Amino acid sequence: MIGTETISRVIGKDVYDSSGEKIGSASEVYLDDQSGQPEWVTVRTGLFGTKESFVPIRNADLTDDGVRVPVSKTQVKDAPKIDADGHLSPQEEQELYRYYDIGVAGGTTDTTVGRVDRAETTSGMAGTGYADAPGTVGRDTSGPTTDEAMTRSEERLNVGTRSEEIGRARLRKYVVTENATETVPVSREEIRVEREPITDANVGAAMDGPAISEEEHEVTLHAERPVVETEAVPVERVRLGKETVTDTETVSADLRKEEIEVDGAVDRDRGL
Repeated sequence: MIGTETISRVIGKDVYDSSGEKIGSASEVYLDDQSGQPEWVTVRTGLFGTKESFVPIRNADLTDDGVRVPVSKTQVKDAPKIDADGHLSPQEEQELYRYYDIGVAGGTTDTTVGRVDRAETTSGMAGTGYADAPGTVGRDTSGPTTDEAMTRSEERLNVGTRSEEIGRARLRKYVVTENATETVPVSREEIRVEREPITDANVGAAMDGPAISEEEHEVTLHAERPVVETEAVPVERVRLGKETVTDTETVSADLRKEEIEVDGAVDRDRGL
């Protein structure tokens, strides 16, 4: 159970759904005007926490890890879009009650609910003053719990980065066949008929044997033929590497800020 004395421990904490899945971070706590107890918490979700949704906190639990609410992350994602402007009208609160299927803070959904206001927390206040004075918002309402100054606040854009997987690459080796052409010289033997006249030098060989006869001489011819062989040889080593490339991207968000105006006669605006 979360009461007014623990509001300061809620702001900024991680918010988890009923199954333990993280929804976002707690931004503001809204108190019911009738009971003065925490009724709703706005949870920042989405990229950089730019989306803010209302989540019931009446039966939530405060743990060391954050706040666990009795609804699912999907319910919060599809919750009615209501501006977190510091106050919930009865119509807006009824819409939230119907969506989350819960009763109003009196145990019935037939009666008109009281206003629900945002609980502001400042250093040293811890949001406890609202249990004694329901309807008083922060230190900006005159009364015994406030001083004479008005606090002006504004939202600021905090931009960061996070690493996420955008793709994968892998090396794959496969075999292809290409035609290679080489020119290689080859030699062959051919028949050449040589004739020589009878001379004193060869007359002996010419006259050896019968004067008239038949005979044969045989010569073996040789020729070179191309021989093709293949062998596998290493040619290079290939690996995947990574390098970081820095680009710039532009992000934008709607930021709220408070303005202060003065009603009535004012001498001059003097800064402190």
